[in-house]
Amino acid sequence: MAEQIENFQPFAQITDARWYPRYHIAPPFGWCNDPNGMCFYKGQYHFFYQHYPYEPRWGPMHWGHVVSDDLAYWKHLPIALTPEEPYEAGGGCFSGSAIEKDGKLYLMYTGHLSATPEEEAAIGFAHIEFQCLASSEDGIHFEKSAKNPIIEEIEVADKDVSIHDIRDPKVWIHNGKYYAVLGSRTPDMAHGQILLFESKDLTKSWRCKAISARSDGTLGGMWECPNFAEIDGEDVLVFSPMDLPTDDGRFYFDKVAGVLIGKLNYRNGLFTHGDFQYLDKGFDFYAPQIMQTPDGRTVMIGWLDMWNVEMHETRDGWAGHMSIPRELHVKDGKIFSTPVPELQKLRKWKPITLKDVVIDEATTFDGVAGEACELVLTIDAAESKKFSIALRASDIEQTVLTYNSTGTFKFDRTNAGEPIGGFTSVREIQIEPQDKIKLHIFIDRSSVEVFINDGAEVMSARIYPKRTSQKIIFVPENELLEIDSLEFYKLDFGMPHPHLKDEASEDLKKKFPFLK
Repeated sequence: MAEQIENFQPFAQITDARWYPRYHIAPPFGWCNDPNGMCFYKGQYHFFYQHYPYEPRWGPMHWGHVVSDDLAYWKHLPIALTPEEPYEAGGGCFSGSAIEKDGKLYLMYTGHLSATPEEEAAIGFAHIEFQCLASSEDGIHFEKSAKNPIIEEIEVADKDVSIHDIRDPKVWIHNGKYYAVLGSRTPDMAHGQILLFESKDLTKSWRCKAISARSDGTLGGMWECPNFAEIDGEDVLVFSPMDLPTDDGRFYFDKVAGVLIGKLNYRNGLFTHGDFQYLDKGFDFYAPQIMQTPDGRTVMIGWLDMWNVEMHETRDGWAGHMSIPRELHVKDGKIFSTPVPELQKLRKWKPITLKDVVIDEATTFDGVAGEACELVLTIDAAESKKFSIALRASDIEQTVLTYNSTGTFKFDRTNAGEPIGGFTSVREIQIEPQDKIKLHIFIDRSSVEVFINDGAEVMSARIYPKRTSQKIIFVPENELLEIDSLEFYKLDFGMPHPHLKDEASEDLKKKFPFLK
């Protein structure tokens, strides 16, 4: 079986790797969206995702599957879940999570039953959703429970729950009982909400304990992809609200990802919390999944895309892209997000380092360029009143980051390459002005992720530049730009693929002969 898995290489349908990532998780072909079931099982990190393996578009959902020893290098495994049962007809196996019990790995997911137009006219609904379970003894081959759906009817005190949108269970164990949060909405679609379920044995006897949290009317009409964890002593609810009022000045898109920080009362199921906080204020970040590592850290991966925009990689046979793994922390009631340190394993080549550099005109540095790299900067913002950094730049393309001393940080992908669409190509946020600004930037073939001031803010985006657009240009916008320190790393292939043979490290070529 190990040989069968090692030789599993379903890559034939990708026709051009110009935008296929070197070190981010992406489907081997076809479509992907929401992360699912991220967990640590039998010594490895498992990561699943919503997947349509037949075309680079959304279709009946399968669960794609990758595995890693270290959160840096990943390899594809066979599809874990395929929609084959009546309770999955039409929509497929929607999002969910994973948990280990008695040595087995369990996937708890949503079966999405879609009605045909004729059925919808007759019965009055377009779809209905059920919660299901599948298990595996090896973490690769999964068998669906004969008891599915394990959650079919919802009983709560005020009945204010739509039966058509109850999905994306996140399961965990607390004091010997199993709990799951599910995304939901009210029947009138006015309020997104989170339902808390409880079971003594995981495999059956689930009951709805409470509507744990609900929008006050300003935070969207559906809350999906909920996750829950204790982080640095605080209870944190991660979720993705939909149908947000984007014209009120608070929200950039009608679908975002963020957190509520507070306290879950396990006795009555109610979650008291503070204000909503973004997990990423860029253009493309949705439906994140979190997990606890064996050493107690909380790690998150999100879908590095957004609905209803142009995904140009579809012309090459694939669609969708995950973020790098990020570590979450809570400090003084605020969420922080930083790259996991394991990504340093991708630094297979000697870095370029600079210290105490002062420039008075647009400047490039020898070797500081590329399409798959990492840039770590500290800039004297007290002296550099305004500056910009152009990434993936050429004479015709550039993705531009701009900062000024008032604390305004701007991410501009107007001229980043192929047009993407959406509400805007410019995103501007306000950060706390400081004498020093720290930037940690990850660039891959079709993405940029920017971590500001040790993860106090994060901005991410998909971009579609030409392969030749690889310059990084530093521009003082107000006389001088003072760089205290700069570290530049070219990064290895973390997601080996036969189309990506150029510049793979030697040890990776030994492990994956098709890269030679």
